Amino acid sequence: MSDKTLLLVDGSSYLYRAYHAMPDLRGPGGVPTGAIHGMVAMLRRLPEQVGAAHAVCVFDAPGPTFRDAWYPQYKANRSPMPDDLRAQIEPIHEVVRLMGWPVLMVPGIEADDAIGTLARVGAASGHPVVISTGDKDMAQLVTPQVSLINTMTNEALDEAGVLAKFGVRPDQIIDYLTLIGDTVDNVPGVAKVGPKTAVKWLAEHGSLDAIVAAAGSFKGVTGQNLRDALDWLPQGRRLITIKTDCELGEHIAGWPELEGLALREVDRVGLVQFYGRYGFRTWGRELQAELVAEGVEVPPSPQPLSHEGRGALPSAQAAATEQPAFPPLPLWERAGERGADAGADAAPPPMTLAPAYETIFTLAQLDTWLTRLRAAPLVALDTETDSLDAMRARIVGLSFAVEPGRAAYVPTGHNYAGAPEQLPLDEVLARLRPWLEDASAHKIGQHIKYDLHVFANHGVTVRGYVHDTLLQSYVLEAHKPHNLESLAQRHLDRQGLSYESLCGKGVNQIPFAQVDIERATPYSGEDSEMCLHLHATLFPQITADAGLRRVYEEIEIPATEVLLRMERHGVLIDPAKLAAQSQQLAQRMIQLEQEVYQIAGQPFNLNSPKQVGEILFGKLGLPVKKKTASGAPSTDEEVLQELAADYPLPAKLLENRSLAKLKGTYTDKLPGMINPTTGRVHTHYAQAVAVTGRLSSNDPNLQNIPIRTAEGRRVREAFIAPPGWVMVSADYSQIELRIMAHLSEDPGLLRAFEQGLDVHRATAAEVFGIAPEAVSSEQRRYAKTINFGLIYGMGAFGLAQNLGIDQKAARSYIERYFDRFAGVKRFMEATKAAAVEQGYVETVFGRRLWLPEIQGGSGPRRAAAERQAINAPMQGTAADLIKLAMIAVQKALDAEQRATRMVMQVHDELVFEVPAAEIDWAKEAVPRLMAGVADLRVPLLAEVGIGANWDEAH
Repeated sequence: MSDKTLLLVDGSSYLYRAYHAMPDLRGPGGVPTGAIHGMVAMLRRLPEQVGAAHAVCVFDAPGPTFRDAWYPQYKANRSPMPDDLRAQIEPIHEVVRLMGWPVLMVPGIEADDAIGTLARVGAASGHPVVISTGDKDMAQLVTPQVSLINTMTNEALDEAGVLAKFGVRPDQIIDYLTLIGDTVDNVPGVAKVGPKTAVKWLAEHGSLDAIVAAAGSFKGVTGQNLRDALDWLPQGRRLITIKTDCELGEHIAGWPELEGLALREVDRVGLVQFYGRYGFRTWGRELQAELVAEGVEVPPSPQPLSHEGRGALPSAQAAATEQPAFPPLPLWERAGERGADAGADAAPPPMTLAPAYETIFTLAQLDTWLTRLRAAPLVALDTETDSLDAMRARIVGLSFAVEPGRAAYVPTGHNYAGAPEQLPLDEVLARLRPWLEDASAHKIGQHIKYDLHVFANHGVTVRGYVHDTLLQSYVLEAHKPHNLESLAQRHLDRQGLSYESLCGKGVNQIPFAQVDIERATPYSGEDSEMCLHLHATLFPQITADAGLRRVYEEIEIPATEVLLRMERHGVLIDPAKLAAQSQQLAQRMIQLEQEVYQIAGQPFNLNSPKQVGEILFGKLGLPVKKKTASGAPSTDEEVLQELAADYPLPAKLLENRSLAKLKGTYTDKLPGMINPTTGRVHTHYAQAVAVTGRLSSNDPNLQNIPIRTAEGRRVREAFIAPPGWVMVSADYSQIELRIMAHLSEDPGLLRAFEQGLDVHRATAAEVFGIAPEAVSSEQRRYAKTINFGLIYGMGAFGLAQNLGIDQKAARSYIERYFDRFAGVKRFMEATKAAAVEQGYVETVFGRRLWLPEIQGGSGPRRAAAERQAINAPMQGTAADLIKLAMIAVQKALDAEQRATRMVMQVHDELVFEVPAAEIDWAKEAVPRLMAGVADLRVPLLAEVGIGANWDEAH
C-alpha cells in the first residue's frame, strides 16, 4: 500500500475487545490498565504496517444516536459498560492523541457511520482505504478501494474475502444481516433464519427485495417466519445500514479534504509520562532511553493514580496483615511488545513471567487473600486431592489466583515427615464458604466438574463457576488435547510443571499429600494463574463467533451442572440379580467351550489367537481373510464375523467372546463398584472427549451395555428404581434422520416427518416406486439400511455387505435413492466441499467438528474424513440436542421442585427415577420438554417407557 492509504480504526470495537482479551492488568494504585495496554499495543505499529500517512481512531460519542430515535429497543440488551473499562476510556483517548493519532467522536452518530462516511469520501478522492475493525457489519463497506483488517485475528478481507467468509458479496451484506438479525445490537431478523439459510436465499434470489417479492412461494416454517417478518424487514435494514453521508465538517479541519487526518508527530515526552503514570515499564524504558540518548529532559511523571477496592489494599490494611500488598506494577510482561498483529485469537509471543506464589500458613494470610478474592472480577480456583475418583477425593490443598503470574496455595493435608503445621481444612473451608457459595463471585477452573465434586465431598456447594478452560478448549478445538499442560504449551508458549515431575510415575508414584509443600505451592499456584492466563486467550476467540459462544455458554457450561448432579446421585443396581446372571453366563460359556472342542476335534485355548488360528486355518482349512503385521492369519472380530456366515466354529467363538466381555465388564464388576456410602453406582460423564460433542461414560461405562442380545438386555434388568419409584426412559426417535431432513431440506424427507409417516416405509415407496401400503418388510429393511447407512457415509460396498446383495444392485439402490431424494445428495456434496475448504463442519447450533485429515490426509484417511464430514453434523447436532434436553428437564424439575431425578444419559436417551406420584407428570412433561429444545424443520419426537427396571422402561 502507498502512503496515500487512509487508515480508519474502529476504536470503540477495539477497546471492548482489548478489555476482554487482556488479563486484569493494574497500574500504580490498582488502576485498571488492560484495555489501555491492548489499544496501545495495536496502534503503535499499525500505520507502519498498513503504510498509512493518514489515519483516525473513531470512537462512539456518549449519548443517543439517530437509531435510538428510530427504534427505542436498539442495543437495549447490552450490559452496562464495566466500571473498569469506563475508567480507561479517557486515558485511551489521551494516549491515542499522544501517539499522533487524530481522534474523532461525533455526537448523534455511531462510530460505524463516521467510518462509513470517511471511507466513501476517501475512496472517492483516490485514497485506498483500510478499516481496522472486528465488526462484521463493516463488511458492507468493502469495495475495490475499501478493505478490512482485524488485528485480533490477522484477518484481511477484500471483496473476495467477504464472499469467502460470509458466502455473500459485500453488496449483499446488508440484506444478509437483515435476514439473520443482529443479536448484539438487538435488531431482530427473520425467526429461525441463520447464516446458511440467508446465504442460500440470497444465492437463489439475489437480493432481499427479490426474496420479499417471492415470499409467498417459500415453504415450511421458515417461509411462514419470512412472511411474518415482512413488515419489520425495512426497519431492520434501515438499522443495519451504515450511513455514508454524515456531516463531519465541524469535526475535521478542511473537510471534505482529508489533510486534517494526517498522522502527527508522537509526543514522546508526554508518552513517557503517561507510561510511567500507568505502569507500562517496558515501553516507558524504551522511549526514555531514546530521549536520554538525544539529550531530551523528561520531567517526572505525576503521582500514581488510586483505584481503591480493586486489586490493591489500602496501605493501613496492608500493613496490618503483615503481608505485602500487591505490587503496583503488573507481575508479568511481554518479552516483546504485542505488535499490531497480536490479539485474542493469536497465540501470544513468549512471555517472561515473574511468578509470585504464596503459601498460606496463617489465618491472617488467608483473610488477606479472601479480601482480594472478593474484590476480583474473576478468580481461578483449583484443588489438590488424594484421589482421581471425584466422588471419593478429599482435599490436600487448594489454590487461587486473581491475575496471571500470582497465586496462593493453602496446604491442609500434607503429611510427610517434617511437614510444617498447616491450617485445619475445616477452618479454611469455614472462612471461604461464604465466598465459595456466592453465585455472584465469579470463578473459573480447569475441569470444574471435578472440583465441584471435591468441594461437595466436604459439604460445600460451590456457586459462581462461570468459566472452564477445559470446555473453552473443547469448544474451540475439540480434536486437540485439553489438559492444562498442553493448552499452556499450545496457546501461551508456557511449559507448566507436570504431575509426574512432582509425584513420579507408576508404582513409584507418591500421593500428593507426600509432596513437599515448597514444591506443591508453585505446582498448584501455576494451575490457577495459568488457567486465568488461558482464559484471556481462549474466551475472546469464543465470543468472536456467535455459534461457538452459544455452544459454550448455553450448552456446555450449563450441562456441567446437570452432569454433576447425575453423577452424585448415581443409579441403583441389584447385585443379587447380577450375581445370578454371572453364574448363568459362566454356565453358558462352559457349554460353548465344549461345543467348540467338539467341532474342532480337540481342546485348545479359546483366548489364544495363535491356537485359534491353528485350528481355524490349519486343522479346519477355513479361508484366510487377512493377516496380522507378523504375517499370521488374523482372528480378529471382523474376520470371525465374516467366517461365521458360513462356518459354525467362528460363530461360537464370537458368542463366547461376547459373553466373556459381558461377564467381566458388567455382571462381575458392577457390584464391586457400588459406593459404600451411597449404595449406588456413580459413573463419570466425560464432557470433553468425543469430537462430535457426545458424552462418554466411564468407571463404569453405562453407554456400551449390549442391547442386541438377550444376555446384554438382561444386564439392564439390574438397574432398578427404589421401592415406590419407577424407571422412566425418554428416547429421541430417529433423531439423526430428522436432523438429516432438517439440514438437507429435502422435500421428501421433510414431508414424511411432518406427516408422521413411517419414514423407512416412505423411503422404500420412493426408491421402489410403489405405494406405501405395498411396501414389503424386506423392502422396508432395505430402505432403513440405506437411510441410516447414508448418514454414516456408506457406499455401495458397505450397503452390499449389510444387505447381502451384490455391489451392482446396491449401487442401483443408492442411485434410485438420490434420484428421489436429491436434497440429501446436494447436502452431502455441499457438506464435503465445505469441510475440505475450511477443515471443519458445523452442527445446527454452531459447534465446530474439526476434520484434520480431510485436507492433507492420505487417500483412505481422507475418504474416512469425508464420510465423517457427512455424519458429524448429524451426530454433533444430536449431541447438542440431548444436552439441551438435559438442561431443560433439570430446569423444570428445579422450578417445580419435583422429586424426580435424572440418573443416566445414554446417547439419545435420558433415564429417570420417578416417584409414583409424579409418573403422569414425567410421561407428559419430559417428552414435551425434550421436543421443545429446538425448532427444526421437522418435529422432534421423544418416546417414553416406564418399568420397574431400565430394561422394562427402555
